[in-house]
Amino acid sequence: MLSDILVIDFSQHLPGPYATLRLADRGAQIVKVETPRGDPARHSVLKDGTDRYMFQANGRSKKSMVLDLKEASQRSVALDLIRQADVVIESFRPGVTKRLGISYEDAQIVNPGVVYCSLTGYGQNGPMHQLGSHDMNFMALSGALAQLTDEEGVPIPPSMTFADMAGGMAASEAILAALIQRGKTGKGAYLDIAIADVVLSLMTTHVTVGSGSGEQHGLAKLSRGYVCYGIYRTKDNRYVALGALESKFWDNFCLAVERKQWLSAHMSLQREDNPIFQEMKQLFASRTIAEWTTFSLTIDCCLTPILEIGELHQHPQIQARGLIQEKWGHRYVGTCYLEQKSVLDKATPAPALGEHTEEWLVRLARRP
Repeated sequence: MLSDILVIDFSQHLPGPYATLRLADRGAQIVKVETPRGDPARHSVLKDGTDRYMFQANGRSKKSMVLDLKEASQRSVALDLIRQADVVIESFRPGVTKRLGISYEDAQIVNPGVVYCSLTGYGQNGPMHQLGSHDMNFMALSGALAQLTDEEGVPIPPSMTFADMAGGMAASEAILAALIQRGKTGKGAYLDIAIADVVLSLMTTHVTVGSGSGEQHGLAKLSRGYVCYGIYRTKDNRYVALGALESKFWDNFCLAVERKQWLSAHMSLQREDNPIFQEMKQLFASRTIAEWTTFSLTIDCCLTPILEIGELHQHPQIQARGLIQEKWGHRYVGTCYLEQKSVLDKATPAPALGEHTEEWLVRLARRP
């Protein structure tokens, strides 16, 4: 889809690299420009070192070129890259690209039609725009973290970096929209994407519900509310998710488990004094997660197993879509589905630092 699109990627860590991974999976050519030390994602920060896999996961299908942008001659090479680019993405704090000589204004001089995306924590303005933050901070400021709580209402920091990934998705979405605009008008674009803004945009239903009803947790009854919509423990101490909100799905479930007497209890509450809720917990606890998985594939009732990361590649639906493949000693996830083939079929491993520097210097030297 994007085979003719060249993206120069100055971003680091996770949000920007995830954005360009999504473009790479759709066929774009990504040249990742790194400092002599490399993207910090190449180096572990966490004590257990598990974060070192982040670069491998998000760096595949890209080229690596090392430039020291503090050197004038290297900045000139960066501008040569930008001159050839369709898209530029960077994740520096506001003002840094100007000091480095690769700002949008600099890019426009050499390439007026470029799509230039700045992906930052808080955007290019506002009282926090120069402050550093991480995923949990963006979740907190947006109100999203207040929705993820334990039984006592205490917010729980998720192990999934929702904000960073959502920021990357929003950036790739905006880039694609800008490329469509450029295709129609010939004009480039500057995109100011703030991760905090993106996560806040996910709260659109919650904010409107809150302003209208005063409810601070969106569709609150979906969280430990109705018996038809909840998480249940299985015989082998695993969990399944039942989401039978519509009557047809609830009816299918009740009839399949031979509990016709439950049909009228569709929207009853998950309360300890609710006999139907107690019976449902007993029912789910009578079968293993494997048995409920088989059940979920044959009965149309919005039931799914809650899978662990190491099991994902074994589920028949995920297998059918070809989104997980074993490559280069690890499992990788494609960011999109292409009919009849996997985007991972032609993927290449994350590059070594500066692996393609000479190749691209030669290419640039050959261009008029």
